[in-house]
Amino acid sequence: MTRARTSPHRRRRLISIGTAAAVLLTSAITTGIAATSAQAAGSTLQAAAAESGRYFGVAIAGHKLSDSQYTTIANREFNMVTAENEMKLDATEPNQNQFNFSAGDQIVNWALQNGKQVRGHTLAWHSQQPGWMQNMEGSSLRNAMLNHVTQVATHYRGKIHSWDVVNEAFEDGSSGARRNSNLQRTGNDWIEAAFRAARQADPGAKLCYNDYNTDNWSHAKTQAVYNMVRDFKSRGVPIDCVGFQAHFNSGNPVPNNYHETLGNFAALGVDVQITELDIAGSGTSQAEQYRGIMQACLAVERCTGISVWGVRDSDSWRASDTPLLFDGNGNKKLAYSYALDALNAGGTGDGDGGDPGTGDCTVVVTRAEEWNDRFNVTFRVTDTSSWRVAIRLQGGQSLQNSWNATVSGTSGTLTATPNGNGNSFGITLYKNGSTGTPSATCSTT
Repeated sequence: MTRARTSPHRRRRLISIGTAAAVLLTSAITTGIAATSAQAAGSTLQAAAAESGRYFGVAIAGHKLSDSQYTTIANREFNMVTAENEMKLDATEPNQNQFNFSAGDQIVNWALQNGKQVRGHTLAWHSQQPGWMQNMEGSSLRNAMLNHVTQVATHYRGKIHSWDVVNEAFEDGSSGARRNSNLQRTGNDWIEAAFRAARQADPGAKLCYNDYNTDNWSHAKTQAVYNMVRDFKSRGVPIDCVGFQAHFNSGNPVPNNYHETLGNFAALGVDVQITELDIAGSGTSQAEQYRGIMQACLAVERCTGISVWGVRDSDSWRASDTPLLFDGNGNKKLAYSYALDALNAGGTGDGDGGDPGTGDCTVVVTRAEEWNDRFNVTFRVTDTSSWRVAIRLQGGQSLQNSWNATVSGTSGTLTATPNGNGNSFGITLYKNGSTGTPSATCSTT
């Protein structure tokens, strides 16, 4: 079943977040994972991402699988596949209780035959509902939604890495409210119900909430989603990951606190995934923003992967914005080079823009004791006795205390050096509204 090219994203309004600069983050590795200054270079996006244990994915349209240039690029560069339209509600259940998986199966089978994993997109959504569902309300709709989640997730059980269980359930703007959809009108617990049904149907898949315009940590929509995820985790609702669509343009650029957003969600105990990345523009400006996204993901241990929404610019739902990593002729753009270089840089560098130093140096970051207003973080350096550790704090965090090292700075990026007490040291941080774990990188001196 071939889907029309028009994506629901064409009907989506991207909200301006002001004139935030492109993210130019120093790469880092956070809690529980070692950051090293030596890393092998990958020659493709998937190989470079794999060096840090991440995936690099792409949205695929079934009707383009006969295009050899398209499939050659997709097969070479990406190791995670999302069906652009073929697994959505109207495609998989065009008539109530009459399921059609042919188009979705085509993409899933292509992915698995080529050694790739699959993100399932999406099980419950206010948009792209089939006509019969659009006209339903109340308990009839709730039961139909749960049946859809169960039947689709069961059909693909064991083949899906992550499901976008619920998509775009919050309003844009400053209200922080749920979207007034027919699904929301079935009761405020509909999202929770969908996640529980998905877990029962496909217990091996990671279950994600996915949304757009949740990139800026200070925005009401971001905070509303964060509060929902925090509530779900506290009550045992089965949520494993949060997807950030990451559709950016000149009115909605990559915010300079993007890494903070990812880190704060990850601190709740969920993975974060960049799920539908595309950045309108061209040249160095676009390339710098792509590099910033790579660095932001690399700076958060639980940012497990990045997916772009299309292969070539001509395949994009907003092709006139030339938002992808390959042009319409399949050539690598400057943005591709910047993204690949950032992925290959991995955890190198000292975190404050200075000389990354020479030789191998590793720092392991562990979050420790925690109180209402502050928490402890410990650091263990290996491979050298002459080191400098750059510690990038999240948001408004500030230093209260340190031990077993000389630590300079009080906010932003701290610098720690040995003071004769060995290679393990710690700090106490005031949260000041930011709960994320700081990232750290090590350099030899």
